[in-house]
Amino acid sequence: MFPKSQRAASAWLLCVAAHCVGLAVPSADAQTVIPDAIHRDSVSPPWQHGENNDRTERGLLFTEPDADNLADFHGDPLNPALALYVGGNYFFAMAPLVHAFEARYPRYRGHIYWETIPPGLLVRQIEQGGTVTVGNMTWTVKPDVYLAGFNAVQKQVGRGLLQAPAVPYVTNTLTIMVPKGNPAHITGLADLGQPNVKLAMPNPAFEGIARQIKASLEHVGGEALVNRVYDAKVSDGSTMLTHIHHRQTPLWIMQGKAQAGVTWQSEAMFQEQAGHPISHVDIPAADNTTAIYAGAVVKGAPHPQAAQQWLDFIRSPQGLSIFERYGFKPYRAPGG
Repeated sequence: MFPKSQRAASAWLLCVAAHCVGLAVPSADAQTVIPDAIHRDSVSPPWQHGENNDRTERGLLFTEPDADNLADFHGDPLNPALALYVGGNYFFAMAPLVHAFEARYPRYRGHIYWETIPPGLLVRQIEQGGTVTVGNMTWTVKPDVYLAGFNAVQKQVGRGLLQAPAVPYVTNTLTIMVPKGNPAHITGLADLGQPNVKLAMPNPAFEGIARQIKASLEHVGGEALVNRVYDAKVSDGSTMLTHIHHRQTPLWIMQGKAQAGVTWQSEAMFQEQAGHPISHVDIPAADNTTAIYAGAVVKGAPHPQAAQQWLDFIRSPQGLSIFERYGFKPYRAPGG
């Protein structure tokens, strides 16, 4: 998927980090998880080697895995022509989406900025006027479009942060992400309650996927399974709660810190397509949960015309075909 030179460079950087500072040294019980990643690619994001950045003039290239890495912020924050706040569940689809959008609207080429942190945190950033701090850096980009789950978008429309309507475009389902080879022998959601299985699970405080996960856990094992996964195992340390689940879950799995984690199906498909030592266990339809993704123009958006063009594009046949590469399905209205 990526050029050999980039894979080699990433592997070299990881090895340097491992020998010099010990950041990526696998534990003894993780030996079946990490070696492929070391030889093929860095286990640390960003995993797309600059593809998720449409800025044409990059200047000094300064990205060190596990040291200096702004994986969820993309493009040029200075005077963008379109700013997108995207719930991070499809960060991997954004590069092809942006490239196709810019081919259709060349005037935006090199001037699109987007973020892919959890939807709840994006709302907090909107409430802060678009200002965000990462490490020692603080910057402000006011959003034009907010994209998240349909209910989350409707909620912010009701609060007045977004303009009606909430525009649905694709759907997604859950899966259980595991290391390649599935060494813990996970067969379904019920296995996640086992005390010896280490989990990486999205944080219910600000990650909307947690609601769908809890609903599926309850369907399989009742409230008892929900409490084991999200209470008892959190208390004893065998469930780690993520802050940016769409990056931390596969990262922790590849580092040997977790043996499983529930994610969207699309995220597991991306990791597999990227050649990372990741696999997944399907959740039967009867126990699964379907999410509807939607977007809306932000109230007071600096670029309302560009915002509407983006919402139109992601529902177009071209936009939907890109989503379908990763297992998303086009949204169909009930009865439609």
